[in-house]
Amino acid sequence: MKVYTGTGDEGKTSLFSGERIAKNDARIESYGCVDELNAVVGALAAALPEVAAADAVRTQLGRIQSDLFQVGAWLATIPGSPAADHLVPFTIAYPQWVEEQIDLLDAGLEPLNAFILPGGHPSAAWAHLARTVCRRAERQTLRLNDQDALAFHGARELLVYLNRLSDYFFVLARHCNRLAGEEDVPWHG
Repeated sequence: MKVYTGTGDEGKTSLFSGERIAKNDARIESYGCVDELNAVVGALAAALPEVAAADAVRTQLGRIQSDLFQVGAWLATIPGSPAADHLVPFTIAYPQWVEEQIDLLDAGLEPLNAFILPGGHPSAAWAHLARTVCRRAERQTLRLNDQDALAFHGARELLVYLNRLSDYFFVLARHCNRLAGEEDVPWHG
């Protein structure tokens, strides 16, 4: 199977549900940001310190990557299309799981009393990058919702998931620094 097809050479692409739309459509921008986030999460997982305590984080990140494929599939499907019947329902369980992971990671961290800069261990820097890409994916998905309501069961949960996920990456960045024995980088403003 060839990687290139030539079908997008005129600036259009196909959605999961089959429709062809412009590559700069808000729907494509939205799931493109989610795809970018998924790639950053992969880089983050590769940058984790080689310590046993990082195994739980690798497992979390694997699930997040899988969940982001679900998010992308929903965003790449026109609500109400027959293709939507083949997607895994997006429920409140997704953001709830992220909240549980945040609480687990945060329990081992010292309380913050100042702003911190993105940095420290490379895995922490990747987690901060994931946080910012996640925020962009959330903003773009909100734009899509404003322009073309995400009229599918679970759309609100999907938006909540992206919001919680960015919080997860912030806490994960701090956790990665702790795993690597490095301090968070304080901001001296």
